[in-house]
Amino acid sequence: MELIRNFSKLGKGNAGIAGGKGASLGEMTSAGIPVPPGFVILAESFEQFLRENQIEADIDSILSKVNQKDINSVDGASAEIQSIILNSKMPADIETEILKHFAELDAEFVAVRSSATAEDGSSASWAGELESYLNTTRENLLENVQKCWASLFTPRAIFYRIEKNMHKDKVSVAVVIQKMVESEVSGICFTVHPVTEDHNQMVLEAGWGLGEAIVGGLITPDNYVVDKKNLEITDKYISEQSIKIVRQNNGTAEMEVAESRREVQKLSDGGIIELAKICLQIEKHYGFPCDIEWAYEKGKFYIVQSRPITTLSI
Repeated sequence: MELIRNFSKLGKGNAGIAGGKGASLGEMTSAGIPVPPGFVILAESFEQFLRENQIEADIDSILSKVNQKDINSVDGASAEIQSIILNSKMPADIETEILKHFAELDAEFVAVRSSATAEDGSSASWAGELESYLNTTRENLLENVQKCWASLFTPRAIFYRIEKNMHKDKVSVAVVIQKMVESEVSGICFTVHPVTEDHNQMVLEAGWGLGEAIVGGLITPDNYVVDKKNLEITDKYISEQSIKIVRQNNGTAEMEVAESRREVQKLSDGGIIELAKICLQIEKHYGFPCDIEWAYEKGKFYIVQSRPITTLSI
């Protein structure tokens, strides 16, 4: 029985066992995209956990009594199920395999992300419904894996299951374990201009530190426009940045940017073109406009997420 699989052995056809997130990271890894290394604790591990602890019938019984029109009913069921999962014992063989793969990853910090899977493999629709835990160490790795399993039954996830009429379907969860990149510069790339919708232009945004500063709207990033046909930079906006987010202990913290770097262009022109080529490769591989999250650490670009751009009118 296969419990864990490395990204390199996963692809877009594996959403049924690795969830949408795990399958996507595997697909990009196989396509030669520079993705931080990692592995997926397959849905079968969660199924074995349920069987060995003999808690599946209890969970089904609690879910069957939920009144979706009563928020207290949903909250109560969620709390009860999550408590059962978090207080159950991780099977010894799964624990051994997780720690073995973690050691092989040779990473002090990892991201632990839920990757839900329905029987038909249409798991990407669960995006945003389940939990992720960043800057996880060996010390709290197993605990965070069980938290990801339990997040399949948060109130939000239970409502979603009922709303999508999936409460009688088999829904499981895989868990992605991925090396954390401590980015010096990070940002987003849209392979089609998100404002003008010009398919011949891509837009890259860049800021000092970790990507949460841009995603959370804490800073205004640099903005670079690149012509996709001849790979020339056609427009640049350099933003002043006074604070950045950095890793601190097992979490993150805000830090001031040195005065001398506040008005400096975050990516060199050469770096912009190098990143543009990687993003073009991703768009070509998938065959649709992509919204890509990237990070730059010790002279190398990494892709940490890619999804379709959903805001285009065409």
